[in-house]
Amino acid sequence: MKALLPFPDISPEIFSISLFGMELALRWYALAYIVGIVIGWRLVVMTVKAPRLWPGQQPVMTPAQIEDMLTWIILGVLLGGRLGYVLFYQPDVYLNNPLEILAIWQGGMAFHGGLLGVVLAAWIYTRRHGIPQLSAADAIALGVPPGLLLGRMANFINAELWGRPTELPWGVIFPGDAAQYCPQIVGACARHPSQLYEAFLEGFVLLALLLWMVWRRGAFMRPGLVCGTFLAGYGLARFAVEIVRQPDAQFVGPANPLGLAWQVGGYGLTMGQLLSLPMILLGLFLIRRARRVGVVSA
Repeated sequence: MKALLPFPDISPEIFSISLFGMELALRWYALAYIVGIVIGWRLVVMTVKAPRLWPGQQPVMTPAQIEDMLTWIILGVLLGGRLGYVLFYQPDVYLNNPLEILAIWQGGMAFHGGLLGVVLAAWIYTRRHGIPQLSAADAIALGVPPGLLLGRMANFINAELWGRPTELPWGVIFPGDAAQYCPQIVGACARHPSQLYEAFLEGFVLLALLLWMVWRRGAFMRPGLVCGTFLAGYGLARFAVEIVRQPDAQFVGPANPLGLAWQVGGYGLTMGQLLSLPMILLGLFLIRRARRVGVVSA
């Protein structure tokens, strides 16, 4: 008999109230965004209050500038994440129903789109205020993993973005017809808890690595090193987890049971892997550049 883990009975809603005939709810996913942003913001503020971490003991921004830029970043996350999901994963659906693009409460956010939104927002802000952009990117990168950790845990609570079927002892029996649709399996279908794999790799491991680099190895002294490590680290973690993560339903079909977005002769890559490749390459480029340029002392 297989050892299967039942899905924990945790409601996606923390609480809900009725107000003027409307039902308002605070969900774990929304709380994960809020708490993740606050933790990331405070981490970055801590670094700019420690001048020894920065070239010439001159932090790249003031705490007030970080708070000001945070508004831009939040807009970049929301707009980029939503538009990224629309363009990367379901363009035909939203092209036929454009008003649905605004219905973000129904779900549908893409990390890669959110990342592009953050990059654009930070680029505009730093350019307007004359802030060194590579050093600013390093600071922002340090603040991202807490949100990834909490966001992936919220995905697990929501019973979404689960993995492929597995017989491993930590396979989870996720609820819902879609999660339990496993034609080759008799009885309950256990799946990889890929959300928790990503929470551990993209959140906990990456955060621990970046904190060690910044506080113990003086990584901010090499502009681009922390940002490059984040990009390459996230890209590699996401690329690996995609092997066991169930692809979006629109990519799966009788001729494409693995849900590959690009394939040749039955072998290929999922959409998540395709979108992660540029991150890995850019991250490796920034790491190599930072190491070649060397420590900036003034």
